[in-house]
Amino acid sequence: QVQLEESGGGLVQAGASLRLSCTASGRTASRSAMGWFRQAPGKEREFVAYVTWSGSTTYYADSVEGRCTISRDNAKNTVYLQINSLKPEDTAVYYCVADRTGYRAVVDSHTPFDYWGQGTQVTVTS
Repeated sequence: QVQLEESGGGLVQAGASLRLSCTASGRTASRSAMGWFRQAPGKEREFVAYVTWSGSTTYYADSVEGRCTISRDNAKNTVYLQINSLKPEDTAVYYCVADRTGYRAVVDSHTPFDYWGQGTQVTVTS
C-alpha cells in the first residue's frame, strides 16, 4: 500500500510558476512510477506528467509540454511538478498518482494508476 500527500497548490496570476510536491509513504513507494493528473471543473480528468521509478524517463501531456518538469527524489520519496508560465486553463485540482509498475511505455489519461492522492487546488487568474 502507498499513501500520497500533495502540497504546493495555490492561487496565482497567469505567467507565474508553481512547484507541486507529493510525498509517498509505504513499503514500495520508492519503486513506484509516479505522476500527476488534473481535473478542471466540468471536465474529465487528464494526464499531466509521469516519471518512472528511476527518474530516467518522463512523459508529458501536450498541453503542458515545455512548461512542466516532473522530477523525483527517491531518498525523500517525493515527486515534484514544476509548472511555469501558468495559464488560466491550468486551473484544476492536481492529483498525484503512483503505480506498482515501475515503468510504462505509454501513459495517457486512461492509464489506470494504483494509488491516488487527495489532490491540491491550483487556481490561475488572468
